[in-house]
Amino acid sequence: MTDTALPNKRPGGRSAQVQALVRTALEELVAEQGRERVTVPAVAERAGVSASSIYRRWGDLQGLLAETATHRLDPNRPLPDTGTLRADLEAWARELIEHLSRPCNTSLLKAAAALANGDSDTDCLRNRRREALTLVEQARARGESAPEPQQVIDHLIAPIVFRLVFGGDAVQPELASRLVDELFAIGLNC
Repeated sequence: MTDTALPNKRPGGRSAQVQALVRTALEELVAEQGRERVTVPAVAERAGVSASSIYRRWGDLQGLLAETATHRLDPNRPLPDTGTLRADLEAWARELIEHLSRPCNTSLLKAAAALANGDSDTDCLRNRRREALTLVEQARARGESAPEPQQVIDHLIAPIVFRLVFGGDAVQPELASRLVDELFAIGLNC
C-alpha cells in the first residue's frame, strides 16, 4: 500500500472534541468549586463522557489538571520584539499578568502550583524559561547587555506568579513596569 492510499487523519476529530469538552468541564468546575473539590466523575458528568475515558487519556485528576493548566496557561502568541529588552520584558510581563489574572486561569494556576512537587519543573515553568531565554538572546543579538534568563524568572515572573497564587489583592498590569524597573535597578548583569 502506498502512502497515497492511506486515509488522511482528520485534524482534531472526535478525540479532540472530547478533550476540549473535558478541559472546559474541568475549568468550569475548578472556577466554581476550587481544585480540591473537583473529582474525575464530576468532570466526566459535566463533559458528558465516561470517567474511564478521562482515566485512559490522563491517568488521574492530577494528570488532567496539569495538562489542562499547561494548555490554558500558555497563551499562543508571539513574544514581543520592541527593539529594547526593557520594553520587551515589560510587554511580556504585562501580557502574562493580563492572561493569568483571568479568574479561570488564576484558578488553574493555583491548581498547577498545588500539583508542583518541587523535584522537577512544570511545563509552565519550562515554557516561561524558554520565553525568557528567547527575549534575552534577542536583546544580546541587538548588542544589549542582559540579565541571565533565570534572573528574569526570579525577579520578574516569580513575583507575578507568587502574587497570583498567594496574594489577596488583584495583580494589576502596572506591576510589570515596576518589576522591570527593579530588575534593571539592581544591576543584574545588565
